[in-house]
Amino acid sequence: MKLANLNVVSFESRHAETIGSLVRVQGGLPFLAPSMKEVPLENNPEVFLFGEKIFAGKIDILILLTGVGTKALLSILEMRYPREKILEIFCKTTIVPRSPKPIRVLQEWKVPFAITVPEPNTWRELIESLDQNKEILPLLGKTVAVQEYGVTNHELTDALEKRGATVLRVPVYRWALPDDLEPLKAAIRAISDGKMEVAVFTTAVQIEHVLQVAKTMGLEQALLSAFKTMAVASVGPDCSEALRARGVSVDIEPESPKMGPLVLEIALKAKKILANKVSSPNLFIGDQTGYDSRLKLSGMTSDGESLKNSTFLKACRRQKSSFTPVWLMRQAGRYMKDYRDIREKTPFLDLCKNTDLVTEVTVHAQEKIGADAAIIFSDILLPLEPMGLNLSYVKGDGPSISNPVRGKKEVEVLKDTFELEKLSFVYQSIRQTRRALKSDVPLIGFSGAPFTLASYMIEGGATKDFSRTKTMMVSDEGLWKILMQKIVTVSVRHLNAQIEAGAQVVQIFDSWAGVLTPQEYRQYAMPYSAELIRGIRKGIPVIHFGTKTGDFLDSMRQAGGDVIGADHRISLTEAWKKIGHDRTIQGNLDPEILCGSLIEIKKHVERILKEADGRPGHIFNLGHGVLPHTPEENVIALVDMVHEMSRRE
Repeated sequence: MKLANLNVVSFESRHAETIGSLVRVQGGLPFLAPSMKEVPLENNPEVFLFGEKIFAGKIDILILLTGVGTKALLSILEMRYPREKILEIFCKTTIVPRSPKPIRVLQEWKVPFAITVPEPNTWRELIESLDQNKEILPLLGKTVAVQEYGVTNHELTDALEKRGATVLRVPVYRWALPDDLEPLKAAIRAISDGKMEVAVFTTAVQIEHVLQVAKTMGLEQALLSAFKTMAVASVGPDCSEALRARGVSVDIEPESPKMGPLVLEIALKAKKILANKVSSPNLFIGDQTGYDSRLKLSGMTSDGESLKNSTFLKACRRQKSSFTPVWLMRQAGRYMKDYRDIREKTPFLDLCKNTDLVTEVTVHAQEKIGADAAIIFSDILLPLEPMGLNLSYVKGDGPSISNPVRGKKEVEVLKDTFELEKLSFVYQSIRQTRRALKSDVPLIGFSGAPFTLASYMIEGGATKDFSRTKTMMVSDEGLWKILMQKIVTVSVRHLNAQIEAGAQVVQIFDSWAGVLTPQEYRQYAMPYSAELIRGIRKGIPVIHFGTKTGDFLDSMRQAGGDVIGADHRISLTEAWKKIGHDRTIQGNLDPEILCGSLIEIKKHVERILKEADGRPGHIFNLGHGVLPHTPEENVIALVDMVHEMSRRE
């Protein structure tokens, strides 16, 4: 891959995911930091003034700069005028579209246009085309309306006025800063700290907004200095001019001003450009493993080395460390009094969506028990809501889905694409929590495995026999495949968004896989877990965990994961044989043991550590989550025991 784990920051908003996908295809690690929000001016006087003038015959030439803006202009005019009248007057007006996108809109409306503008379709080619056709399109003494989208192109309006035209600006949209500035601020901090290698700009507005926010953070000069050590890429001439006007040199500009050619050009040139700038002490070149680059990307601290050298991440990489790291599933839960106090006032789903409370319970739990990693407080079922399912949590009974998936009709209407904003509370919680955690404590994000999520969706909640799930699974494998593919698509997006927000590790929970036979797992679950894991950003450690899966841990290993979780129903020694010593193992104290005496807990900790035998690549955990009736002091004692009894200094 030509980008070889280089950290690439993009400020694109509307097509952020497209840029991210293109960068990943080339082997880069995208950091998406939207810098703009489109605010429609549906009630602005300029649009309706334009309407009055064009219907009065006072507009000679209409220049359409963008496809989206052209659509919006026509839609806004339809609020006041019948469509047939708009079409009639547009057909009588000389119209000049700047690029193929407004041409497509005109063709949809069956409106003719006067001339076409050659690539790269900037204002210069537009003016040159008008000059070449001045006999039939004279500008002197004419009123020219210019549909704008974003900011005013002063070079274009100046050029028109110099040729004797009276220019009427018609702004359809204005650009505002995004509502959530945290991704943009995180990117600015990362660039200023020397943690990004490539910066991608796709509109002139982006540089204005980036510098505006950097100034409020006191980082404007640091940012401008950092750009000198990076490969700066611009989509086209207009964008490049805006960058240079603000003192930012442009290293890469494609021949064709489109996103695909832009990223391809970056892939071809970025490493060579960076090699020429390598004299900067803050410049990081992508490493071979991918871990270091992603840690810099996700950690967003000035102390990325602290994260890299944490015992937990060393264990994920099967590197030697001074002691065995430990964290616990459900380490923020009902066994803690502080958590119970919050839950008395806050329903579970409300808690999951309250970013401040999520940060509080996540960080508090990690700090109180001294765990070597934190796991974001959330729930595996949250992605089911944007898929179209009605999710609630019934006190004492757990999750409930009021419109479960029972057949073809329900599967077909499930959405497998959704706007990430619908789960923005999860990603914002991760961003906040990452900042609140100590710099050497990794943060774990997670999702459910496809089989486990499908079981909840079909059964409508927790179950003991999984009869409906198994019936669909074996009786209609085609329908089962469609359902599982939709779950995979959503889960990949959800996990990668968590990584973008700041998670250093992700865990896949296959909590119900143990109800399957080894053959059933291989046929109906493993292929989809494997597809999910393949879709996760490279360079991020993946923990693959299931309960009652001792009989097919070898198949789980085959499905993927840097770390394979083993529950307490199999010895650590036997489990490691199944998964192989080229994988890290996580586990595996029986959660019930943690409810007993400290003497008994110590005996079992000693047994598990003896089975691990100090081999690099062991993360101590429970066979499943901390039980609600577990004494809080026992959890704290367990972490201390593991640290003390495994110390190898």
